[in-house]
Amino acid sequence: MIELHSVCKTYGEGRTRVEAVRSVDLQVAEGEFLTIMGPSGSGKSTLLSLVSALEVPTSGRVVLGGRDVAKLGDDALTLFRRRHIGMVFQFFNLLSTLDALDNVLLPLMLERKVGAKDRERAARLLNEVGLGGRTAHRIHQLSGGETQRVAIARALVHDPPLILADEPTGNLDRATGAAILELLATACRSRGTTVVMVTHDEQAALVGDRIVSMTDGRISHERTLAKSGGRAGAVP
Repeated sequence: MIELHSVCKTYGEGRTRVEAVRSVDLQVAEGEFLTIMGPSGSGKSTLLSLVSALEVPTSGRVVLGGRDVAKLGDDALTLFRRRHIGMVFQFFNLLSTLDALDNVLLPLMLERKVGAKDRERAARLLNEVGLGGRTAHRIHQLSGGETQRVAIARALVHDPPLILADEPTGNLDRATGAAILELLATACRSRGTTVVMVTHDEQAALVGDRIVSMTDGRISHERTLAKSGGRAGAVP
């Protein structure tokens, strides 16, 4: 699903040159839930940007679903992200002028005129994430946990093979964060969706299949989580 081959990403030149990612090799299997951890400045967010095709590597290759992203033009990259990747952000990135249902539909609105079946799908997804009675609510009428549930439904509405989550529980309390992580794990488990999540929270990372730790732009350690009766448990 995801292949990184000797990937480097640098910013600036001379004295201002920063090597954010250094010679990273990484493979993520289809249907795997991978967590990337590391302190601030370790390169984990840059690595997620590379996997999301928001950035292209300075050197090396990023291959997503068999496509080398460096060989795609800007328009092709935009279409690829729109059709193949669902994003879940720490700060939600939802539109306050739209209700929950239309926020979920937004990725489809960018592609075409949405119809009754699209609205049925969006409503069904909101019901699956526990917001069946909140479809007409604006974002300011929802709690932080409810808002993040809308974001997850939005990420799933076009049935992408890949979901990328950037600190999705960073602004949530522990119990709400655990519920959000379980929703991501369920998407991975029941739909076969590949999930890559960046987090600084060791407990949050335990919901996945594998943890990759980064230091100074490199992968410093990785471990596969032992499973008992399936995926690791949600955050206590």
